[in-house]
Amino acid sequence: MAGSDEPTVVKIIELIGSSKKSWEDATMNAVKQASKTVRNIKSVYLQGCTAKIENNKIVEYRSNVKISFVVDREM
Repeated sequence: MAGSDEPTVVKIIELIGSSKKSWEDATMNAVKQASKTVRNIKSVYLQGCTAKIENNKIVEYRSNVKISFVVDREM
């Protein structure tokens, strides 16, 4: 990781998480899945919420999120 005298570089990726329970759960699912391949996650920004409807009922909650993480530097 960068030393204190080196600037930090942060990358942002956009994902859509889904859940049958809630928008909060959909957001947590997006972070959980991202953490399997992305290191140094620092924050999540909930950009928007949508839902899939069938027979006048919500069947899937979707959270559009932006996840930020610190980029590793090579030594």
